Amino acid sequence: MTRLTIGEFATRSRLSPKALRLYDRLGLLVPASVDEATGYRSYEPGQVERARLIALLRGLDMPLARIGELLALAEESGPAAAADLARYWADVERDVAARRGLVAHLRARLSGEPGGPSGEGQTVESTDRYEIRTLEVPERTVLGERRHVLAGELPLWIPEAFGRLARAATERCGGFAGPPFVAYHAEVSEESDGPAEVCVPVADPAAAARYAAEGGHGAALSLRVEPARRVAATRLTKEGMTYPRILTAYAAVEDWLREHGQVCVASAREVYLEPDWDGAAPTDVVGEVQYPYGPA
Repeated sequence: MTRLTIGEFATRSRLSPKALRLYDRLGLLVPASVDEATGYRSYEPGQVERARLIALLRGLDMPLARIGELLALAEESGPAAAADLARYWADVERDVAARRGLVAHLRARLSGEPGGPSGEGQTVESTDRYEIRTLEVPERTVLGERRHVLAGELPLWIPEAFGRLARAATERCGGFAGPPFVAYHAEVSEESDGPAEVCVPVADPAAAARYAAEGGHGAALSLRVEPARRVAATRLTKEGMTYPRILTAYAAVEDWLREHGQVCVASAREVYLEPDWDGAAPTDVVGEVQYPYGPA
């Protein structure tokens, strides 16, 4: 069977030679042969179908690494690959839905549309309706792990850090004295790395101090006493706590503070009220955004 030059193959597959060289380098579409002397690539005509499949998947903005995984799965089972594609697209649609809410909030904010609370505990008009409540949080001793981290790293780091701190709290520090939370000391996004701090309130401050002094947990461990504070908070479903949808909840609490002449006096935090996060349904209330506040 006659092989195709990279130019001929590019024409048939409707991919540029530059893209073909990239896909070769990543192992997605390896040429049938490469001339040792000239480096010229040639392809089998039967590889056109794989090239078109890659191009179509890229049309969905699927990352190249994810395409490689799907193609490998397709070699084993077409139905399994189709199911994997369906899961990928469901994730995309959830992300689009979350971003749609954020766009609506930003449009309202930019256009100066009215929407704010008329009194403490009233509903805040943001992208969705958020019920803002205020509560007193007592003084407490908190174990924490602080790290500079980007948004994409949070889903892995947060549960790992919670696991380490939960073991320390249970085995060495008298147990929990409140729900765990993540404090954001500066913005965490794909460009800004915080820092963020995973925190667990503990019941035995003296035992926690001994544990911290031993240094066995590592340099990332922090121990502090948080003073009693008044916080403005809004409760969220599991779906509502996903990024970037949760940004509208932060904005709703910020709007409430501004409307009431208050300012944030400590780091905003996400509080996790549901111990069984994995078992919770998307519509279950699992946590809340809290802002410690005081007069402006």
